[in-house]
Amino acid sequence: MKELLLFLSCVLCVSADSLHEDIHVIGCSYIHGGVMFGLDREELWYADFEKQMDVSPQPTFIQPVGFGDGAYEAAVSNLSQIKTRHFLLCSFLDHPLTDLCLCTDAPSCVMIYTRNEVEFTVKNTLICHVTGFYPAPVKVSWTKNGRITTGGSSINNPYPNKNGTFTQIARLKFILQLLKDFCVMCLFLPPDVETPETPETPKPSVGPAVFCAVAVIIGLLSAAGGTFFILKANKCI
Repeated sequence: MKELLLFLSCVLCVSADSLHEDIHVIGCSYIHGGVMFGLDREELWYADFEKQMDVSPQPTFIQPVGFGDGAYEAAVSNLSQIKTRHFLLCSFLDHPLTDLCLCTDAPSCVMIYTRNEVEFTVKNTLICHVTGFYPAPVKVSWTKNGRITTGGSSINNPYPNKNGTFTQIARLKFILQLLKDFCVMCLFLPPDVETPETPETPKPSVGPAVFCAVAVIIGLLSAAGGTFFILKANKCI
């Protein structure tokens, strides 16, 4: 399994005034990696290695918590050290860790809901909440009217639960123009699946239109024929 999470480093802190949990996660696989800071089960900061930038998904109504300049560079350095240890461990075991028999858990709960009440002609946000799975990460694919869509979609880093499973939240931003024929689905994908199978969208059938046109023509001919016979009958009278 290419995206198997191999290393996990957590640091928990408790304040004196009230109980708070501060978590720092560093994880890597053969290809991907993740570095994240969280507080009270909320994600404060994570490194987006694909876009080569740091992200602070904090709500706008709180005082932002900063991690200073160079946080992303520090995450890259920490991830490099973890991958080096991973390589040394594989060399010591004389086989890759993916050869080990590991248990996998499917998500225990998958929910999709809107962030706020949906409004027309403005940007709305759909949220897909996936929790209770192992290993991490999962893949979430959005489909709109049966077609895969990637614009406006994002997903956070896996967040560890107390029972050893993980939680991830995917978001999709969209603008609703018409309510008719608007269908959005959130698809959960196992880690070893690259892309989901999308059913072919059926082409619009011309049958109903042809049947309607034939019925109209027959109706017009019937009306014309009826009018002709009525006029002819009046002349005979």
